[in-house]
Amino acid sequence: MTVDHLDQTPLWEQVARIIAAQIKAGDYEPRQVLPSEKQMEDEYGVSRGTVRRAMAHLGEQGWTVTVQGRGSFVAPRESWPAE
Repeated sequence: MTVDHLDQTPLWEQVARIIAAQIKAGDYEPRQVLPSEKQMEDEYGVSRGTVRRAMAHLGEQGWTVTVQGRGSFVAPRESWPAE
């Protein structure tokens, strides 16, 4: 999955959707560490602020948990939003 820079959807929202889809698909398991902000910047071709906004949104929705100094992790399955 890639970010479409020509799409009118905000880049942070595209990144958040991609990561949420990867979590749903099982690419990342609960409690697994997610790639670093730098890795996501490079992978999606976006700025650090975009990645941080996407991760904040995922945390608000219950997909991820961020631990300062350790990184972002997939939240336990019971925290995920209902589909």
